[in-house]
Amino acid sequence: MNKIILIIRREFLTRVRKKTFIIGTILFPLLYLGLIFGTGYIADKTREDINVAVIDRSGLFTENLIKTVNGNDTSNTLQLVTADTEKVMAGYDTVGYDGYVIIPASFNWRTGVDSNKLMVNTKKTYGIGALEPIEKKLNQAWAQIKKDSLGIDAAKQTIINSSLKIKVNNEKDKNADAGTATLIGYVSGFLMYLILLLYGSQVMMGVTEEKTSRIAEVVVSSVKPFQLMIGKIIGIGMVALTQFLIWIACIFLIYNIGKTTGSGADATSMVGQIQSVFTSVNIPLVLGSFIFYMLGGFFFYASLYAAIGSAINEDMREAQSLSFPITMLVIFSIFIMMTAVKDPNSSIAVWASIIPFSSPIVMMSRILFGVPNTVPWWQLGLSM
Repeated sequence: MNKIILIIRREFLTRVRKKTFIIGTILFPLLYLGLIFGTGYIADKTREDINVAVIDRSGLFTENLIKTVNGNDTSNTLQLVTADTEKVMAGYDTVGYDGYVIIPASFNWRTGVDSNKLMVNTKKTYGIGALEPIEKKLNQAWAQIKKDSLGIDAAKQTIINSSLKIKVNNEKDKNADAGTATLIGYVSGFLMYLILLLYGSQVMMGVTEEKTSRIAEVVVSSVKPFQLMIGKIIGIGMVALTQFLIWIACIFLIYNIGKTTGSGADATSMVGQIQSVFTSVNIPLVLGSFIFYMLGGFFFYASLYAAIGSAINEDMREAQSLSFPITMLVIFSIFIMMTAVKDPNSSIAVWASIIPFSSPIVMMSRILFGVPNTVPWWQLGLSM
């Protein structure tokens, strides 16, 4: 037993003292901080302003209509051009327009939308979705033209636009929130995916390194191979757990700082969303389950990676080819997890949460929907 402890101690201290561990431990909370406070800023700064000239030959579009659909949005605007239209079409980019759209004289509000297709002429190739705001404003103007032509006033339109919305009321769990469960399910699933592959491959590389450097021959002369494998797996598992606990502590610290020092409306909104997440889930159950499944999943996959490491020689390309099936098991589990968060009670979600290779990822996503209301205790126990 003392020999296993010595191996665990060596594996743990060797890895936590490495610069890669220190950098990775510090970098993750910083990336999380950037996600909270930088997403909105980057989105605002990278949004391209698009100004499109509207050349109306149908007489349906008016200045007031264009002004109404533009509203307060100054980044994607329509401008009605009534004079020197040929000049604007020939050199629109020299007079402040990014493109122009022609409303033909044959444009008829009585025909269907599909028969009234418009072409925005530009000298740039825009990304997918870049012109969606322009298309949305043209559709808003087109809808208003049809309303006016049909004599539908604002009051009637309000009645027409009213719709039914369904909200689920879980009689057994009043705090259940499917949106929050789905969000955390995705986050925990991908975090589990990262940990299993990252630290599992470290076990494989560690075994391979000891084989090539002849360390294993010296160590095996004093300890049993099983003791060496257990010590190595537990040691690296403790490294993963230590890093995870540091990340969680940093995330809670950043969250508490963000509540008082949010940068702008986007950051404040995101902090508010995170606060609602923390208050709508059973944090002790989620964290306890995550740590259990992280360690259980790690030991399962680390054993497989260790077996591969013991079977290969110095060629790391051979290790990559042999570890590919294990990687596919984790990726396959991620795909099942995506199905489980949509329907946690489906047959594939239930069975995948019990099967060892997929249970760490899939069961974590199901637990968030409620225990024992969605996940019975017997399923949770069988999974463990």
